[in-house]
Amino acid sequence: MVSSSVIGSLASRAVFLMSSHISSRADSATYASHTVDATNALQTWYNRNTGLWDTTGWWNSANCLTTLADFAIIDPAASDSLNIPEIIQNTYDQAQKTTVQATKVLSPAGLPVSSYVRVSKRSELDKRGFDNFLNDYYDDEGWWALAMIHSYDVGVRGIGDQQYLQAAVDIFEDMKKGNSSCGGIYWSKVTPYTNAIANELYLSVAASLANRIPSRKDYFLDTAKTQWNWFKNSGMINGDNLINDGLTDDCKNNGMQTWTYNQGVILGGLVELSTATGDRSLLTQAQTIASAAITKLSKDGILFEGCEPNCGSDGSQFKGIFMRNLHYLQKAAPMDAVKNFLLNNADTIWAKNRNDQNQLGGAWLGPFSNATAGTQSSALDVLVAAVGVA
Repeated sequence: MVSSSVIGSLASRAVFLMSSHISSRADSATYASHTVDATNALQTWYNRNTGLWDTTGWWNSANCLTTLADFAIIDPAASDSLNIPEIIQNTYDQAQKTTVQATKVLSPAGLPVSSYVRVSKRSELDKRGFDNFLNDYYDDEGWWALAMIHSYDVGVRGIGDQQYLQAAVDIFEDMKKGNSSCGGIYWSKVTPYTNAIANELYLSVAASLANRIPSRKDYFLDTAKTQWNWFKNSGMINGDNLINDGLTDDCKNNGMQTWTYNQGVILGGLVELSTATGDRSLLTQAQTIASAAITKLSKDGILFEGCEPNCGSDGSQFKGIFMRNLHYLQKAAPMDAVKNFLLNNADTIWAKNRNDQNQLGGAWLGPFSNATAGTQSSALDVLVAAVGVA
């Protein structure tokens, strides 16, 4: 259950959030320029044949696509110059022609470790069933559903049978089959683990579809409301208003890590649910979780992941997901401290975590060390948010 007692602490910590020793702040045009430069760097890893980003995983590529779609919504002119609509179309088309075999385990430290093997399919599909956005892991599916929804929001409807919103609906229907004995859904079809991220994604997808398909709003909204009612009472939200990784076999909080992305996806889900229901108290509950995360998961005013500097491909994506969803919350319920936090992180990344090729690493406080498409898109989420709030 979310406690609202710490909401005010977010505003009271505004000075703390400015403590990373950056002496100047960029303006919106400068953030947009930085975002274009960082996007061009991201695209050096883009594989047009697979529609995915090399150096990172299958679910990470869905997040890369979501990041680009979000920037396209904010700055259509820059989007056109970067050819983002065509990238969306190509990813939609090519990613489903690549069979990706996935395995996931939790490291001893509780960090998800995903392994993917790509196997090329025949060049033409007999039928487009969106089967290649589905695999054995419901969290992977949720990332691709959100990527399709945000691609739809760009206004790119695709060519021929490219129907992004329908792809998201098909993914949702598959996720709906994952009923957990604890409530909500399982992490995967092969491991009976009830974790936070799959369930937050399920909520976010359901609420997002309710807001985009008026003729079926009640159908999706019923799932979203049921999902939030269960989630907030599941025990995964701890006494610090942070979300642990999941539940034990007997459906108790397992006390595992409070990864930043677990604090993030729920924010976007609650924003969508608030939009669908008109209930703004949901935004207050989201602000409580955001406040706890900013306060407890930052170092010197900059978001910090507990696995740094060795977060691997999965963990390197987490922080950007939090910041992306914090941006959604800021748009719905603005707070000066959140704006300062987003901009301070953007300024710090650009000043301390960038090489001369505009590649961005995983340690946002710097120094720069080894970028991948995952670290790049994660940091890019912050730059996109800065454009949106500056």
